[in-house]
Amino acid sequence: MNIEKLLKSLPGYDFKKLINKSQRFEPGSTIYAKEIENEIFLLFVVLKDKNPKDIHSFIAYFDSFEHIGVQEPKEIMFYQLISKIQDFHYFEKYLNVYH
Repeated sequence: MNIEKLLKSLPGYDFKKLINKSQRFEPGSTIYAKEIENEIFLLFVVLKDKNPKDIHSFIAYFDSFEHIGVQEPKEIMFYQLISKIQDFHYFEKYLNVYH
C-alpha cells in the first residue's frame, strides 16, 4: 500500500477530511478524523508540503468534532509517525481487520 492509496481508502472507513487551522501542524495540512468513542478521535495528519508524505496518527480527546484542526486536543492518548513502508503494510492490515 502506498500513501495515496491509503488516503483514498480512509473515507470508506468513515473518516472525515478536514484542513488544519491549529498551530500544531503547518496550516493547510490535511486531517482525517473519526470518532471512535465519545469525544475520543482517531486522527491521521498529512503535512501539506512534506515529501515523501509522512502520516502522524493520534488518538486524542476533543470537546467536539468541530474543534479538530482548530484547537489543540484536551489530551493525546497515543501518537505514532507512519513513515516507512513497513509502517504502511502494518497499517493496511489494521484497516482490513477492523473495517
